[in-house]
Amino acid sequence: MRQIVLDTETTGLEPEQGHRIIEIGCVEMVDRRLTGNNFHQYLQPDREIDQGAIEVHGITNEFLAEKPRFRDVVADFMGYVEGAELIIHNAPFDVGFLDHELALLGGEWPRIGDCCSVIDTLVMAKRLHPGQRNSLDALCRRYDIDNSHRELHGALLDAEILADVYLAMTGGQTALMLAEDPAEAGGSETIRRLPAERPAIPVIRPSTEEQERHRARLRAIDEASGGGCLWLQAEADS
Repeated sequence: MRQIVLDTETTGLEPEQGHRIIEIGCVEMVDRRLTGNNFHQYLQPDREIDQGAIEVHGITNEFLAEKPRFRDVVADFMGYVEGAELIIHNAPFDVGFLDHELALLGGEWPRIGDCCSVIDTLVMAKRLHPGQRNSLDALCRRYDIDNSHRELHGALLDAEILADVYLAMTGGQTALMLAEDPAEAGGSETIRRLPAERPAIPVIRPSTEEQERHRARLRAIDEASGGGCLWLQAEADS
């Protein structure tokens, strides 16, 4: 299974008010393993960024002045995500902005939902933890995921953190390492190492008295069931 953990940063909150995407960050996983085949792009939005948004992600108009526009990278982006399962926290926000950007290109490209399936980890978290805070920071605390380096929002950084959160939410242990070298396990997944040697499992055999009590119980079951005790039938067949 190919999954893409995706996040965006924007100039504001509403695409209907003309706000645009200014950063896309994607992390690829195949069979729950991080591949390192990520997608990251800053974008020139052709409009001013709201001051409130700058305070969240720290991306300025000056920084984006020479960056490509969405239309310049859309072919690479759509080729990257096509056919994948997208994992997004609060998916309606990011998908809404992506669909808005695609629509601005005149219908040349399909909507995100037409070429990808989408998992919303916010919906998943609310189902798993009803009545609790389920922001990305709250989930990091709940699942003991280090996000101390997240002073500001960033699409690629948040996608990397969300990948860890998603793996923890859907099973925690994501790889079983048998090799001695941790590098051979691949990626930064949670790893459980099997012991090199295991002690012999003790075999405790029943005493004669225990065997007699067991057979008496089987005979009582057989009488109560009209000869339907499967254990006695199995002994007779053997």
